[in-house]
Amino acid sequence: VTAAPRFRPDNMLWAWRIKPLRMANFGYLGHMWELYAMWAWIGVFLSASFELWGAGNGIVGNDSATAAKLATFATIGAGAFGCLAGGYLADRIGRTALTMAAMTVSGVCALTVGLLFGASPWLLVPLCIVWGVSIVADSAQFSAAVAELSNRFLVGTMLTLQTAVGFTLTLVTIHLMPVWVESLGWHYAFMPLAIGPFLGVVAMWRLRLHRDSHRMAGGRR
Repeated sequence: VTAAPRFRPDNMLWAWRIKPLRMANFGYLGHMWELYAMWAWIGVFLSASFELWGAGNGIVGNDSATAAKLATFATIGAGAFGCLAGGYLADRIGRTALTMAAMTVSGVCALTVGLLFGASPWLLVPLCIVWGVSIVADSAQFSAAVAELSNRFLVGTMLTLQTAVGFTLTLVTIHLMPVWVESLGWHYAFMPLAIGPFLGVVAMWRLRLHRDSHRMAGGRR
């Protein structure tokens, strides 16, 4: 059994000094920019959308509210499938390939979901479920990448730093959503969330091109 090394705060700088780690962390931050803001506000969005659609189709009150709650549950719950599928595929096609694909899909969903605000639930809900699957399919891959790319004596420090910075970032977009709703309306309020995954794709593409990317997923970068 190897004794755990003593904690040294300066070791945290390695997360930004080493390019592969830096790119993996930037990919994670792009992912986190979108994820929790979507989870926090998708229910409010669906409730308002269903109410608007219901008012135009003679469906009001509890029926509309109940349908919105079920749609929210389906959207977030679909992430369980995304996690399972993401883990399965990442070990076969590679971590960067999976994360880039997932962030591309979720970013497109962020750009387009608001355009269906007030539209038929038969159009809106399937898109939300696709968003719910794709937005979380890559979650585990960023920590796995950091663990594989780190010096084995610094894995704990690198994962702790990644998680702390990522969850701190989520506070920004969660609290910005009401501002965007107020200034842009629900039709466009989710669009700024797409900035994160699209920048994350760039970061993971740069990681994929780095020679150390072969250290991930048994060589399946």
